[in-house]
Amino acid sequence: MENMLIQYIRSIVTVPPAEAEKLLDLGKAVSVRKGDYFIHEGQIPRKFAFVGKGLFRYLYVDGEGREYTKNFMPEQHFIAAYSSMIARQPSRMFIEALEDSDILELDYAGWLQLLQGHACWSRLLIRMLEHAFSVKENRERDLLLLDAGKRYDLFRAEFPGLEKRVAQHLIASYLGISPVSLSRLRKK
Repeated sequence: MENMLIQYIRSIVTVPPAEAEKLLDLGKAVSVRKGDYFIHEGQIPRKFAFVGKGLFRYLYVDGEGREYTKNFMPEQHFIAAYSSMIARQPSRMFIEALEDSDILELDYAGWLQLLQGHACWSRLLIRMLEHAFSVKENRERDLLLLDAGKRYDLFRAEFPGLEKRVAQHLIASYLGISPVSLSRLRKK
C-alpha cells in the first residue's frame, strides 16, 4: 500500500525519495471492516487516509435518521473530513467503509510539519485541492441542472464498475433520487 501511495503522489508531483520516506513515516496501516466508520459525525478529525483497498462513502444523516450520500471514495483516493480537520471543529459527516478496506492513516499534525519542509508537498496539496474543488463544482452543477438520467450516466462514467459494488439505495441517495426512480432508470 505504501508503494501505491507514493506512485499515486508521483503521478501528480515529483517527490524526492527522502521526502517520500518522511511521508510514509507519518503513516499507519489500518484495516477497516465493512460498516465501520473512519470518521463519525461530531468527531474532531486528526487524521486522513489513503485507500489502498476497499471503498468508502461520505454521508450526512439528518435529524430524522435519513442518510444522504455525498460521495464514494474507492481505491487510490484520499479520505478526510477536510474542512473539519483544518478548522479543528467537529465533523458534520460520516465516512463509512462499504467494504472491508485497507488504508494508510496519516496524522494531520505531522502532515502540517511536513508541509513546512519541501515545496513538493505544497504543490501536491494545491493540485489535490484544485481537483477536489473542480469535482465539487461539477457535482453541484449536475445536481442543479441535470435530470436524474443524465446524473446516473455521469455516475457510471465517473465510477466504472462501482454499480456492482454498491447497494442500489446508496447510489439513489448519491443521485438525489428514490430507489424506485433508480430502478426505473436502470430498466431503460
